[in-house]
Amino acid sequence: MKSRFHQNLTPAGEVLTELMLETFRLNGRLLAAGDRLVAPLGLTSARWQILGAIALAGNAQPVAHIARDMGLARQSVQRVVDELAREKLVAFADNPHHRRAKLVALTEHGAAAYRDAIAAHAGWSNALAEDLSAEEIGRALVVLTTLREKLERAHAAQARARKTSLVRAVRARREKISDEPASTPEGST
Repeated sequence: MKSRFHQNLTPAGEVLTELMLETFRLNGRLLAAGDRLVAPLGLTSARWQILGAIALAGNAQPVAHIARDMGLARQSVQRVVDELAREKLVAFADNPHHRRAKLVALTEHGAAAYRDAIAAHAGWSNALAEDLSAEEIGRALVVLTTLREKLERAHAAQARARKTSLVRAVRARREKISDEPASTPEGST
């Protein structure tokens, strides 16, 4: 079978590429539908996602932890959290483990907005799931979860390798500096 994408793709790699492209399209449709769903509540999909991450964490979290759990950049999560704070949907609290990284928690208003969004979501999600069995959806969930976990492991391994490489480079530089003879001004002995 000739690949649509690249001659070196295996059959599984070809189908995975199709799945990735479909995931990108699905993500765009989900965000647009989510925006329409929660717009009457004064939310966007991005705000709803952040409120959900905080609610599901079960306790106040620093922005960096929220971002990591969601697989997003800390800066983009910080921007949305700041918007939510201005609208009194979240509040900041001192973090006993870090002087500058404040903890983010839902306010009563934020918790109510999240509950309203989830209530709207239930009917929408049930309608979207029509004609699909829980087993079919479960199999798709397993595949997507497996792919995400593989990517996370690869990212963690790359980060460890970069850190190890940096540590080795710093050590080599220090050794080189310590091996160099001390320079003495000309004419002094």
